[in-house]
Amino acid sequence: MSSQTAAPNAARTAAQVGALVDDARARRNARILAVAQTLYGCTGIIMVTSAGLVGQMLAENKALATVPISMFVLGTAALTVPASLVMRRVGRRAGFMAGAGIGAIGAAGGAAAIWIGSFAMFAAAMALLGAFQATAMYYRFAAADVASDAFKAKAISWVLAGGVAAAILGPQILIHSRDLLAPLAFAGAYGAMCAVALAAMAVLSFVDIPGLAPAARANQGRPIGVIMAQPKFIVAVICAMASYSMMTLLMTATPIAMVACDLTVEDAAFVVQWHAVAMFAPSFFTGNLINRFGTTRIILTGVGLQIACGIVALSGVEIEQFTIALALLGLGWNFGFIGATTLVTETYRPEERNKVQAANDFLVFGAVASASFLSGVLLQSFGWSTVVMALFPLTAVTAVLVGWSALRRGSEAAM
Repeated sequence: MSSQTAAPNAARTAAQVGALVDDARARRNARILAVAQTLYGCTGIIMVTSAGLVGQMLAENKALATVPISMFVLGTAALTVPASLVMRRVGRRAGFMAGAGIGAIGAAGGAAAIWIGSFAMFAAAMALLGAFQATAMYYRFAAADVASDAFKAKAISWVLAGGVAAAILGPQILIHSRDLLAPLAFAGAYGAMCAVALAAMAVLSFVDIPGLAPAARANQGRPIGVIMAQPKFIVAVICAMASYSMMTLLMTATPIAMVACDLTVEDAAFVVQWHAVAMFAPSFFTGNLINRFGTTRIILTGVGLQIACGIVALSGVEIEQFTIALALLGLGWNFGFIGATTLVTETYRPEERNKVQAANDFLVFGAVASASFLSGVLLQSFGWSTVVMALFPLTAVTAVLVGWSALRRGSEAAM
């Protein structure tokens, strides 16, 4: 590949691409977005821990208990592309604030649905809440928008590290708010979630990411099909899809499975808390590990951790097995997803970033939606062990694909 088609920042001036490389600004934005990630993460943890239980409480057919979580993910997938296109025109800050605002409406709708006992309304409210995630998933990309190539992986990691605080705060918010509107279980938690989303909206007003210049906006870059045909993009998006789907498959079913095994909602919140810590705590150093060892080794390490998760999960159904398995699952997701995200940022030029990021996240969350729905069906029809067993084919596909990509790059380098 020639220097004209390689990584954009080295060969193009700020006037040409419409954006400056400014690591000082990137650091400030990464810190703000890390706080926003914390607040968004709190809503996600509350939703993941409670939505399946609320679904089971409201649905006549218990096999549909995880449909609200699937609707949340479908809402994310459906809004991923429109959100990116809107942000291309109005900027990151306005787009992020709008997403948080719609999320607040969804959370309030969830509380209202519990109040009137409507499963359909609750599922629809979770789809609205998915708008929050649709925009929040761009926080990691936004942190890299004005970062140098050397700082990109760290900027992405810094933002995702905000999930550590969410892992601590989210379960506590759930535990202390779920009975605020007793006897309506969990209605108070969704009211609290609404307040958290509004707080995120306020924090996001401080984001400072310059939009593309008019000339750069008019330049659409290469056709999306050409970009997506790159082997690096294919590997990146499939790794992200597999990593996130495996995590969702098990995490969605875990609270329901735990309660079915005579464990408590507090036990489930504890397990999800440590799962979330494991998801985000490594972000403080994952960027450095990628810079030192490369994305291939980090992604493969993530695959190995998720295989270990499956082995532990099959060993028993006590709280210890759930806790260790979900912690390993979180670690595997962190390495796999940050590695895949870093690969994606190496496949596009600045003027192409919105459409490529949108395509990536649309594919990822389409797969995640399928995994969340499949999780409930497998759990209700065949049990927890079958849900866990579904993990292994996905890990095998990921390992083979990443290994093939590494061998291909090695062959090209030797030529």
